[in-house]
Amino acid sequence: MTDKIGFIGLGRMGLPMSYNLLRAGYDLTVHNRSQDKVRQIADAGATAAASTAAVVADCDVVLACLPDVATCEAVLLGDAGALANARPGQVIVDHSTVGAATSKACAVAAEARGAMFLDAPISGGTERATDGTLTIMVGGPPDAYARAAPVFDVMGAVVRHVGPTGSGTAAKLVNQLLVGIHMVAAAEAMLLGAKSGADPALVFELVNSGWGQSFVLGRNAPAMLDRDFEGIRTQLRVFLKDLGLIQEMARDLDTPIPGGDLAYRLLGEAVAQGLGDLDSAAIVLPMEEQAGFRIRRKDAE
Repeated sequence: MTDKIGFIGLGRMGLPMSYNLLRAGYDLTVHNRSQDKVRQIADAGATAAASTAAVVADCDVVLACLPDVATCEAVLLGDAGALANARPGQVIVDHSTVGAATSKACAVAAEARGAMFLDAPISGGTERATDGTLTIMVGGPPDAYARAAPVFDVMGAVVRHVGPTGSGTAAKLVNQLLVGIHMVAAAEAMLLGAKSGADPALVFELVNSGWGQSFVLGRNAPAMLDRDFEGIRTQLRVFLKDLGLIQEMARDLDTPIPGGDLAYRLLGEAVAQGLGDLDSAAIVLPMEEQAGFRIRRKDAE
């Protein structure tokens, strides 16, 4: 455990991931726009850095987990960013969900500095970020992956090197395509069952033990039943951003995604109605409005 690790971006995912690295004994340096989070983890043993460049100057493997493409490109590709300050032999890792063009631009910039870049997006939500059981999908040079793999193993339960640069990003966007479609499917299925007069809690229990089950149904149906749409763990606008990246990917590959097109349109309409900061389960709210019916537990009626 000789490598010094840097972490940039202490959001809902990045902060718990960073804590797991600290607990594993890594020498960790962190930076984030919100200094409150930096001070919080510094109190637990991390070293606070005043800038992205300071993290890169001090660390051997630098991880970033950022909220959107614009922020990612500014932090990684900007004049004062990670890659402009990278050193030969250094490994720069992006855990953000971005498009293939961003990942490939980062790889080119890293190579120009003699460094190596890995696109390594993550899946599992804040719960699995906290307990260190994320799925981590990695694209990039095998040598860089071998160097970073022990770090990934601290944060993830399923860690795979998918292939060359952009492969991890592609795997994550495929994941998000299914998540978006399943969000819509879970909402319409729960609404249809509830409006039919069946007990929606029993419908959920039975369907989630049959072929209709999915992780998203298992996560979102209880939120619909409990009317718990506060966007603490996920937000509709984040999934809309990801589905927009998937739209770009499908156009570039000239590949139809009819289910993805529908999910993108419905999420876009929900966000336009002001629901963007609500939980992903809130995609059911516009459907309920159209149906003139709200899902609720039988014992809450």
